[in-house]
Amino acid sequence: MRHRHLSTLTLALGIAVLLDVLRVWLPSVITLFGRAAETPAELLGAFALGWFLLALAAPALVRRTGAAPVGLVAAVVLAAARLALTAQPGGPAQLWLACAGLLAGLVWLAATAASVPRPVAGLALGLAGNAVGHALLGTEDLVWRGGMLGWSLSALLVPAFLAASAAGPSPTGAGHGTTGRRIRVPGRRAWLLCGPALLLAGQVALAPALWSAAAGTGSPAFPGLARPGSGALPGALAVLLFLAAALFRAPARVARVLWPLALLAGSVLFVTGHLVPAYLLTAAGLGGCLALTDTTGDGPAAADDAAGPGDDGRAGARRGRAAALGMLVFAVATVAYYAAYDLGYPNGWAPVATAVLVALVAATAPLRPAPTAPDPTAPGAAAPGPVPPTTVRVAALAALTALAGLAAVLHVPPAQARATAAPAAVRVAAYNIRMGFGLDGRLDLDALARELRGADIVLLSEVDRGWWLNGGHDTLALLARRLEMPYVFAPAADPVWGDAVLSRFPARSGQTRRLTAHGAPTGAQALGVTLDLGGRELAVVATHLQPPPGRDPVEQAREVAAFAGRYAAGRPLVLGGDLNTEPADPAFAEFTGAGLVDALAPARPLRTSPADDPRTQIDHVFVSPGLTATEVRAPRTEASDHLPVTLTVTLP
Repeated sequence: MRHRHLSTLTLALGIAVLLDVLRVWLPSVITLFGRAAETPAELLGAFALGWFLLALAAPALVRRTGAAPVGLVAAVVLAAARLALTAQPGGPAQLWLACAGLLAGLVWLAATAASVPRPVAGLALGLAGNAVGHALLGTEDLVWRGGMLGWSLSALLVPAFLAASAAGPSPTGAGHGTTGRRIRVPGRRAWLLCGPALLLAGQVALAPALWSAAAGTGSPAFPGLARPGSGALPGALAVLLFLAAALFRAPARVARVLWPLALLAGSVLFVTGHLVPAYLLTAAGLGGCLALTDTTGDGPAAADDAAGPGDDGRAGARRGRAAALGMLVFAVATVAYYAAYDLGYPNGWAPVATAVLVALVAATAPLRPAPTAPDPTAPGAAAPGPVPPTTVRVAALAALTALAGLAAVLHVPPAQARATAAPAAVRVAAYNIRMGFGLDGRLDLDALARELRGADIVLLSEVDRGWWLNGGHDTLALLARRLEMPYVFAPAADPVWGDAVLSRFPARSGQTRRLTAHGAPTGAQALGVTLDLGGRELAVVATHLQPPPGRDPVEQAREVAAFAGRYAAGRPLVLGGDLNTEPADPAFAEFTGAGLVDALAPARPLRTSPADDPRTQIDHVFVSPGLTATEVRAPRTEASDHLPVTLTVTLP
């Protein structure tokens, strides 16, 4: 057959392009359609799921029209949408381009499934390749990078995908009749796992932002907190484990127990916050479970895939439906996990349930492959999609693992600050950065950095370090590198979403206190950091209060004020963040009642939200008596849905 392994290459490139589009589509649904939680969670979920439900019609279209034309047209639309998104349109154009690209990608998957019965090698290489590329870019996508680098690399990836799609052998297993010879066409199990594999890889196993967030933890002086550290070595190990398990089969009877157990253990460790073993075990387990489904069709499961007289591509259509259903599982699990932060139910079951599904499908796969594969030249046979030769698999594994390790060299975390002479005053900024997304829905960390340059101490709220729903970026590490400031991060809603303090002064110790929810769906905490100002200590507390629906966060404000007093222990104190309360509210009075001084009072009214039409002041900074605040500002910017507040604090 011409281009024997072209189907594997095409699938790998297509998965990489589709993941690029998903990294834009997911946050666009939240920031543009959802409008920062203004849209009801139920409506937002229906909008998101609707595109995946629409894609369930793709297998029927493929069967009626043929996999080759449908796949090629869908590939062209997917590629065009991907390149258009690189132009960084923002706003509604970005949302609808991403939706068009997503739908085209889902149709392309269904068409590809109809003609490729052995997709595991292509899926594995696509998932690993996209993750390594994301790591090399410091978890900032080519789509968001733009500029010469973004366009140059996009101009290599997207045309390569289109060329491979156009040059691939014309599939004959979908949309055409058979000659009456009964053949076996495998692959439904592997294609069913495509969607769950995308989720578990993007959220846990092959998530460079998670590798980064998991690094720098465990210091005795900073219990439960994270500081800058290199996660490349464990990340490279995750790539190695995933590809080795996916491309090289372990003994079947051992593998069908070992890999599902590893996957389940990894998913449980993820939801309990043990990130490094979580992504290592999930990577190995996910790759191994994919390999278990990579059979050529033996046993009862294969008989279901058999094509017979007058089949008219029914086996290929079954694979297409499996791929579409698998992507629907991806959508349901993704929406269910993150909707919990609006609706308030436990969400740990979502990745665990997805892992259970993958484990069950893999563990029940046939043990023995069929002795012969379908004849690709026979009428009605599907393109076999053979496994690449051992040398090719070894080369791909070695290259991608090495590139994952190279990411550490290219993206060195900021060095820890050095002690300086005691300053007379420090410049402080407090900013809710909305995970790095501006009002136009774009990830624009340069715009955030422009607002924060010149600050000595930065208190950040809504810091995202790997939420798949936001595209899987380590926003904190990306911003810290731009500002050349080390950080201390405290988890709040989950291990990779919370608050942070960045400082040009050395951080000597830190502490976090989880706040009682009091009926609020999203978790909150108070982060205390002790800074060394040339031999003098300054206590800094960063928080983001989460009020229960329709209520003032007075209980949490009381908890934070008490924590800050204990933590400062008589030292000068700066406390700030998105407090979700206004100066006349009871929660605000908890801070002043505890003896703290409203540092922004001289500039009031200082409205900070929403950024495009500020009407309320819910972002605040308090200081201990004896500290003086001057040069208070809330500069107008749409880099987030809040305005930053900046001030100069003179020390006693």
